[in-house]
Amino acid sequence: MSKQFSYLLLSVILFVSCIPARPNGNTGKQQRPTGASLLELPAVRQGEVITVHSGYTSSFNSTLMIPNWVAYELTEEETRGTVRRPSNSPFQPDPDYRGKQPDRSDYSRSGWDKGHLAPCADMKWSEQAMFESFFFTNVCPQNHDFNEKDWQKLEDKARSIARKKGSVYIVCGPIVTTNEYGKLGKNQVAIPDYFFKAFLYKDDAGFHSIAYVMPNQYTGRPVNEFAMSVNELEKILGIDLFSRLNDKIEETVEEQLNLDDWR
Repeated sequence: MSKQFSYLLLSVILFVSCIPARPNGNTGKQQRPTGASLLELPAVRQGEVITVHSGYTSSFNSTLMIPNWVAYELTEEETRGTVRRPSNSPFQPDPDYRGKQPDRSDYSRSGWDKGHLAPCADMKWSEQAMFESFFFTNVCPQNHDFNEKDWQKLEDKARSIARKKGSVYIVCGPIVTTNEYGKLGKNQVAIPDYFFKAFLYKDDAGFHSIAYVMPNQYTGRPVNEFAMSVNELEKILGIDLFSRLNDKIEETVEEQLNLDDWR
């Protein structure tokens, strides 16, 4: 990891400690996810409101007006879906989240993409999952070139791992530090400084994990330059990721940083 990037991560740690741990002014009803092993889910903090959809689970921050995190499992079978992205890109508020949310006007003429956290390309297995991926509980402002290039590389990596290993568990989200890019629209949508994504899969050798933190700008650099252990990422975020793993397994797995496991 470069000295420059280490410095940036230090600034993240210092600022994130000042971000509220729960959404404010949130009247939504907390839902508990059901089904499968749900290994992708972080530990839910007190007061945190969760929305559960066909293809992903989201924790939304009504202060910053962006998700805290989005988590989902992607299987090999799901990568072979044939549902097409809607031609009208139906971004809209999440009807299952009753708190304040952005709307399309916040992004209008801003120059920032409405960037998916759980990508619609991972929701091709279901028309409902595809539609729900356009809810604002799954969207953050992203630099256009970052969205189309650097972030796309991580999305492609997830699909590649799912096809090779049968499934992959994913949790991703924004990091706001200095908020140097400001806010969007009448709803004051915070523009993240960085984005994170963490992966977990299991094979005959056991569980494997890795994490990435990338700036919200196009770098053109190999994604491995932004790799770190999940444990390092947890220290930055103050969130217990992959919390449903057995504690002893979690401690060992989240210390890993073996790039060969992710080729």
